Amino acid sequence: MNMSIENNSVDSSRPKAQSVPGSSTDPGLAWIDVCGLEDIWPNSGAAALVAGVQIAIVRVGDADTVYAISNFDPFSEAFVIARGIVGDRAGRAKIASPIFKQSFDLETGVCLDDAQVMLTTYPVRVRDGRVEVVVAPPAGTSAGDLPAAPLRP
Repeated sequence: MNMSIENNSVDSSRPKAQSVPGSSTDPGLAWIDVCGLEDIWPNSGAAALVAGVQIAIVRVGDADTVYAISNFDPFSEAFVIARGIVGDRAGRAKIASPIFKQSFDLETGVCLDDAQVMLTTYPVRVRDGRVEVVVAPPAGTSAGDLPAAPLRP
């Protein structure tokens, strides 16, 4: 998957990315095991390199509610979203970048401070206590070409 961010806004310094299609129940998706749910503290995030893509896995509350969103902060141009502050705004789960504090909706990836900016979101689920994510394969490959386990740096 290309890690570049698509620019769909008038201001070229404000990149916008697209969500990965599919739902957590789509049988055609290639689920990649990332980590155990217990590896992520409640109301925090963890960075993971999944099929060559940096993803922030964010756990909200004590239950098994998790989100997968790009770890790239387009405002600071750094891979830091997983280190952000987890909370909510008007009942929507969000994470605030630790650098300039822009907040992103964890479900949609939309920046709550600038709706023209959004992060890529990924299908995610918890199965048997393990967090699994889907990352779209790079152009020219199929979902079957994705690794069965996360890549480690």
